[in-house]
Amino acid sequence: MSDLCCGPGYASPAEAIKAPREKILYSIAIYTGTGIQKPDYLCTIDADPDSETYSQVIHRLEMPGIGDELHHMGWNACSSCFDDSSMSRKYLLVPGVRSSNIHIVDAASDPRAPTLYKVIEGSEIKAKTNLSAPHTVHCLGSEIIISMLGDAQGEAPGGYLHLNKDFEIIGRWENSMGDIPFGYDFWYQPRHNVMASSEWAAPNTFMPGFDLEEVGHLKYGRRIHLWDFEKKEPKQTFYLGEDGLVPLEVRFHHDPDSTHGFCGAALSANIIHWWRDDSGGEGEGEWKWEKIIDVENEPHPEWPIPVPGVISVILLSMDDKYLYLCNWLHGDIRQYNIEDPHNPVLTGQVWMGGLLGKAPEVNGVRVTGGPQMIQLSLDGKRLYVTTSLFSTWDNQFYPEIRTNGGCMLMVNCDTDNGGMEIDPEFVVDFGKEPNGPSRCHETRYPGGDCTSDIWI
Repeated sequence: MSDLCCGPGYASPAEAIKAPREKILYSIAIYTGTGIQKPDYLCTIDADPDSETYSQVIHRLEMPGIGDELHHMGWNACSSCFDDSSMSRKYLLVPGVRSSNIHIVDAASDPRAPTLYKVIEGSEIKAKTNLSAPHTVHCLGSEIIISMLGDAQGEAPGGYLHLNKDFEIIGRWENSMGDIPFGYDFWYQPRHNVMASSEWAAPNTFMPGFDLEEVGHLKYGRRIHLWDFEKKEPKQTFYLGEDGLVPLEVRFHHDPDSTHGFCGAALSANIIHWWRDDSGGEGEGEWKWEKIIDVENEPHPEWPIPVPGVISVILLSMDDKYLYLCNWLHGDIRQYNIEDPHNPVLTGQVWMGGLLGKAPEVNGVRVTGGPQMIQLSLDGKRLYVTTSLFSTWDNQFYPEIRTNGGCMLMVNCDTDNGGMEIDPEFVVDFGKEPNGPSRCHETRYPGGDCTSDIWI
């Protein structure tokens, strides 16, 4: 196995921070929704500054079909199975939200040129589990859980697909969805027997594009759910109301002893913080939540209402010191010190695209779209940022992305004092891909990263 890969994971977040610098990146690139009849693909990007091909796409792995809408992806193994010598971080699961196909990619045999190992057909998933629209992938020891946003007909709430280590369908992971109306992202903290999940909307609602009226008609989420992880059923719901419209990414601290977690509510542009309050003494404390960050809407001459930030993603540094967020419509990336999770402090901000006209060109590339997905290096010093959210939403809010394509930039982060600067040397312009302009979404590293590793 190449030295670009590692075993199943790291013994602790502190060990992960000391890992070697990432040499390559994997990023999803899509043609779905662009008008170009080509398959979506997984691209390998050279991230070694000493390489002659630095910040270039050096390999493209096309999927077998057209129209998958590749979106999020995850590893078959992570630090949650560190003690299992039989496991290795060898396979990357790359689902298609529209097709419900799950592509199993061998990223270990040749990390610079991954190959397709297996495809779990969406038709098989629907037939065996009545689920569709795969989203978040997390390993669970030697097994895998994937959040599925809809049933076989594309209606909510969906559920969770359970795979064994050989990528065979076990069935549905959850024993009950309770009263949960929608699904989206999830993260678990096994030492506290808790999983948190968030809400987007039914696939039949979000896939055609965004309609603000549907938020008022309660077709988009506004809740965070806490699960009894061992019983595989929800036990408590935080109703966020107007403070939590469309809560998307959820993250617990990387520290497995911590109960603190965070969620970015996209439309209300707020960060929600939750934790278990054990101050009462004996026994398990009460789970509580609060709004800790509120991004103000901004006026726009062509909009009838002020433009919301639309927090599309959040990320925690491996040492749990910083929280990063992207305002996809405003165009800024923010860094907050969250050493006191109840009182975040803004320590850095850069601009990359957006509707406010503050960064139309960066590193010689006209950025169409806004900062959307982010991935942080294990040492916390490099933040990779891409611009596509979802094809129909891209076309709706940033129509020029059809011809300009997406891009990836790198932001240098000060891990001591806080602060951010866009790196002037690193840019991947997906508007110049061989088959025409494509769009880039989620990024991962062969050795694991800040959004896929969970410790038990």
